[in-house]
Amino acid sequence: MYAGRGVGGREIVEDRVRVVIAEDSVLLREGLTRLLTDRGHDVVAGVGDAEALVKTIAELDAQDALPDVVVADVRMPPTHTDEGVRAAVRLRKAHPGLGVLVLSQYVEERYATELLAGSSRGVGYLLKDRVAEVREFVDAVVRVAEGGTALDPEVVAQLLGRSRKQDVLAGLTPREREVLGLMAEGRTNSAIARQLVVSDGAVEKHVSNIFLKLGLSQSDGDHRRVLAVLTYLNS
Repeated sequence: MYAGRGVGGREIVEDRVRVVIAEDSVLLREGLTRLLTDRGHDVVAGVGDAEALVKTIAELDAQDALPDVVVADVRMPPTHTDEGVRAAVRLRKAHPGLGVLVLSQYVEERYATELLAGSSRGVGYLLKDRVAEVREFVDAVVRVAEGGTALDPEVVAQLLGRSRKQDVLAGLTPREREVLGLMAEGRTNSAIARQLVVSDGAVEKHVSNIFLKLGLSQSDGDHRRVLAVLTYLNS
């Protein structure tokens, strides 16, 4: 992605995305809007509850102006339980091409599993603490908008550690599990190599072994990276 400076020092990105933000905290909603707009992205709407989110997406769809991605809190009014993630799942079913990135205060395994159990394209689950890491957060929004995935390392660690899924991953070595976790965060092979201080070739070998052991063929295309993480969710 190209990044440069425009008038007034504002950072401009080449891959501009259109975003709708659903967050009941006005301060956080405005903060997210500022983070994204300062980096050249378009926040086309901001809402404070799940009902308003679904209504806004319906209105934009009627105008043939769907956003690229929705950023939504898991817990929203009126009950502050699961309204946000329920709306996210509903929107993914109605608009398969719409990216959905949900934010949560804690790792809530049931909600993460429900969100990830459908299509592997354009989905993300991040802890709110990750927002403080501005570059990583904005990169995650763009990645999800472009059909990729963005999973918080804590989410990956908890999901991969589920005892009832151990049979699916039993054939992986500790290093392959480590590589799988980094893949799930959306990192490229080169980024994984830097993180683990190994060669790109070594990472490529680990990734190939993961695909082989999880039964993912070349016919699955580029989505094998996501499917490698999500296979155990559907077992």
